[in-house]
Amino acid sequence: MRHILPILFATMTWATSTAVAQVQGSNGSQQVQQTQSAQQTQHMQHMQHMQHTQQSPTQQHGQAHQMPYAGFQSREIKALSSQQIEDLKAGKGMSLALPAELNGYPGPSHALELADQLKLSAEQKKRLQELFDAMSKEAKAIGLEVIEAERKLDRLFKNKTVNPQNLKEATQASAEAQARLRLSHLGYHLVTVEVLSPEQVATYNRLRGY
Repeated sequence: MRHILPILFATMTWATSTAVAQVQGSNGSQQVQQTQSAQQTQHMQHMQHMQHTQQSPTQQHGQAHQMPYAGFQSREIKALSSQQIEDLKAGKGMSLALPAELNGYPGPSHALELADQLKLSAEQKKRLQELFDAMSKEAKAIGLEVIEAERKLDRLFKNKTVNPQNLKEATQASAEAQARLRLSHLGYHLVTVEVLSPEQVATYNRLRGY
């Protein structure tokens, strides 16, 4: 009803204007016809505008994005882009450690990048490099587990062999692998903060824009 009232009001306004125009003298018939034509055009434009503006954001979004997954069907693993696969293989952070990073727990990689600004000592650099190397090695290994778990899950649907039991097992395996990967990244942030002084952590946060 809320959406209909503006349109109904516009229709009534147009009809009233037309009726008034029709009772004018015959000497003004040409002017009346021109006025009616202009009013009809305005009325149609108004109706179209009302129909468009009364669409919900969801409807407008849906019309603009009818095929959000177009092209995904050609992926090797449907739930992972080629970039995500490469990042997992390379042991990249992939924003998995944001709860630590944005709450005052720097990561070893970025701390090393800011070594000069943080005025890291030789001992700190050595320790952070050890942490980074260990984290990278661990993340790469677990990243391969994530890829394989997602591959198995994808294959169940691709081969039409999925059933409630193997679906449960496959999704659990994928979730556990991803949890291990996140735990690994977060854990190294937890150790890194112990290597730095409070002043260095504050400087780190400032340089990183937090």
